[in-house]
Amino acid sequence: MTSTTFPVVGMTCASCVRRVEKALGKVEGVQEASVNLATEKARVVFDPAVASVAQMRAVVEKAGYSLGEQPADLPTTPTTPVVAPAEDAHDLERQRELDDLKRRWTVSLVAGLVMMALMYLPLNIPMDVLAPVLLIVATVVQFWAGAPIYRAAWAAARHGSTNMHTLVAVGTGAAYAYSAFVTLWPRLATQWGFLQPQHLYYETAVIIIALVLLGRWLEARAKKQTGAAIKALMGLQARTARILRDGVEQDVPIEAVQVGDLVRVRPGEKVPVDGVILEGRSALDESMLTGESLPVEKGPGEPVIGATLNKIGSFVFRATRVGRDTTLAQIVRLVEEAQGSKAPMQRLADRISEVFVPAILALSVVTFIGWMVLYSGAEPKLTLALQAAIAVLIIACPCALGLATPTAIMVGTGKAAEHGVLIRGGEALEGARRINTIVLDKTGTLTRGKPSVTRVVAINGVSERDLLRLAAAAEIGSEHPLGEAIIGRAQELALQLPGAEHFQAFAGKGIQARVDGREVLLGNRALLESYGMVLNSLADTADTLAGQGATPMYVALGNQPVGLIAVADTVRPESLAAVEQLEALGLDVWMLTGDNRATAEAISRLVGIEHVLAEVLPEQKAAKVSELQAAGKIVAMVGDGINDAPALAQADLGIAIGTGTDVAMAASDITLIGGDLRTIVTAIALSRKTVSVIKQGLFWAFAYNIVLIPVAMGVLFPLFGVLLNPVLAAAAMAMSSVSVVTNALRLRGFTGATR
Repeated sequence: MTSTTFPVVGMTCASCVRRVEKALGKVEGVQEASVNLATEKARVVFDPAVASVAQMRAVVEKAGYSLGEQPADLPTTPTTPVVAPAEDAHDLERQRELDDLKRRWTVSLVAGLVMMALMYLPLNIPMDVLAPVLLIVATVVQFWAGAPIYRAAWAAARHGSTNMHTLVAVGTGAAYAYSAFVTLWPRLATQWGFLQPQHLYYETAVIIIALVLLGRWLEARAKKQTGAAIKALMGLQARTARILRDGVEQDVPIEAVQVGDLVRVRPGEKVPVDGVILEGRSALDESMLTGESLPVEKGPGEPVIGATLNKIGSFVFRATRVGRDTTLAQIVRLVEEAQGSKAPMQRLADRISEVFVPAILALSVVTFIGWMVLYSGAEPKLTLALQAAIAVLIIACPCALGLATPTAIMVGTGKAAEHGVLIRGGEALEGARRINTIVLDKTGTLTRGKPSVTRVVAINGVSERDLLRLAAAAEIGSEHPLGEAIIGRAQELALQLPGAEHFQAFAGKGIQARVDGREVLLGNRALLESYGMVLNSLADTADTLAGQGATPMYVALGNQPVGLIAVADTVRPESLAAVEQLEALGLDVWMLTGDNRATAEAISRLVGIEHVLAEVLPEQKAAKVSELQAAGKIVAMVGDGINDAPALAQADLGIAIGTGTDVAMAASDITLIGGDLRTIVTAIALSRKTVSVIKQGLFWAFAYNIVLIPVAMGVLFPLFGVLLNPVLAAAAMAMSSVSVVTNALRLRGFTGATR
């Protein structure tokens, strides 16, 4: 199966979304089609051996719309830039559309207001003189300013469908046609029971078109802002790189950088692509991608991420990922996919929108007939019937239903990316707010995931430095993580390590080697006791260290114990604050680890976690998550995204701790680009806020239609003599969709978890 995203041209409301989805779904070989009104894109999953792009374009055109070129249509190479320039063709086309809408609504609104003044101010202009002038002005404005509306309505009608433009076209067309008939054939209008010439609706039709276009213009402007996060990410990309080839430094466009190139980055410059430092040290500001505010110290052998900012030092790195393979490119793609996704909440709105416009057309006809049959008052019956029928057509707004969810998802997922959180889509965003239990894997999540020496205890006349030097020399032949921690500590202290001979490893116990002519033993208690050594108080010290969450390693020279080296996977400094914040959100926090219970409980005390699942093998993690789910808990699992994959998949919500250079761990529902656990709090808090905004949007969209459609039909007229003016109906309709988008934009003010 292939997944491709197409721009969709011609959509105006939620009913359009359903028609495009149904059209694509009928193509043999298409497994899934999801259309987003806010992004104006369709994501299609299909079998290219069965379904072709040409077939999909044909069915969409038959439905009255068209598909643009998808990225896969364009030639790409490994060095193709990550993202197009901000002012790409699509943006320019949108800007032209905005400018055109502004011209049309401005002219038509001014014309409508002048027409209203001529009709209702006491200017004493005879109606037989004024009416033809109004007809000419209204005709020009109606069919120039309203041309996009009438074209869209006609395109839908030709394909046997309806949309929001159908309602506006029928409503304004009826008002204009009635007025034109009365103006051109006044005697015939009187004979047929029509009204006197003073009952004209020219200004009503023109102002309705002006307000509808104004609403579309405001809506389009607001929708542009929902994509601000993607624009911000695109703007992070460096434009040039300083590469070293054949001993010569030269500045080249970023597209020219190839894997393996040596790149120099000077203070204040952006890192152009992903790579590994070869020489030099610096502090890099990665906040634009990871959300981590403090600069990160980097040196030889450590990875750097493209688009991050070099603060102080100069360094040379080897490019490992370029073009569309860089971290920034992956982030942009994941955020775009998330913004184009749908939340389960949207399904109800989509089902309603499918029958919305036909139902409104039917209601308008019923309203007109009802007034003509039932009204027996003094006012002209036809005027009231026509006014009510037009108001019903104009007041109904399927746009708000279609925009409530996708605009909130666009802003929410974009804001999450700004905080270093990648959310796969609407379903994950909506699911995150339902969880009540969170399980944190210890290693690499609560802890740094990299053991380090926490304490050195030396006895029997050996200094701590000599003890560490001898132990590190013995470990040079080992690949054990604890041995690497000892060697790393010795290197930090700049200790000179002698060579080791006769290295021997004892599985599950430790090692033996000859260093400086002396036999060195390094390992657990069982190793030293197997040589008949008595540990006495050293064993008590080891037990104390183990109770603090460290792994004690005994060191012996010859047949004499000389000390201990404690190695521990140290707790992240933000873990305690993150756990407190998760509990403040009302979540039950659990720790999951393969460590023995004593070590696990020591770590849990440090981070403030009460519930501990210890001595759990990797293959048992998913089962433990399942047990919690069986107890009625809605579980989020947080792990490193690799060996925790089964548990992440089993959980109701999988959250992966990213490495900053391997963002492709998005097999989880949520990926944290950096390692700061507090971004979990940000993800959950933002999810709850976004879902709240979606609910508000859907509520007001439904409430608006449920309340105002009956008012437009005239339910208040018998009691209060109030009948909704079609002009006011048009203003309310325009503002409903604008208010929904504007409400979603409030998410841009989300500040995240407290650091």
